[in-house]
Amino acid sequence: MTLSNKSTTSSAAHVFNVDILVEGESDAMALERLIHLLNRAGFADYRIKSGIRLGRRIEALEEQAVPEAVPIERTTAVQPQTAEPSVPDNIARIKQCIADNSLIRILVNKGFGVRLNIPCRIIHLDEAAQKLTVYHVDEKQVYAFSLNEIDDFI
Repeated sequence: MTLSNKSTTSSAAHVFNVDILVEGESDAMALERLIHLLNRAGFADYRIKSGIRLGRRIEALEEQAVPEAVPIERTTAVQPQTAEPSVPDNIARIKQCIADNSLIRILVNKGFGVRLNIPCRIIHLDEAAQKLTVYHVDEKQVYAFSLNEIDDFI
């Protein structure tokens, strides 16, 4: 029998969720710097789950600022009642699309300038949670959107 010099210790993998603030001249430069640092660090694998979160410094300054009083002008004239908002119309239209299983295109505004144009079929509407579940016909994926993110139905 021969003895081998194999190590019996095994290394375990660990996953950490970390928020890192990287400064740069632009978003792309900061992302490039982060990727470069991660590649040089010798990690087995990494995943950048979310994009750029802007405005942290602005939020901190707003918390420190003292709100100014804004005078409210009071009007005595009675304003005429406007027609009911178009939200019930949209809800009825969504329900009709679900019943017909019709192909529609929705325009979604995700914020931070991200706009999506999705050809889809509506699967489910949760009126209580104000959520809309759609099936993207090109990507064959299911997505859920808040109703306030949806700009238009075509």
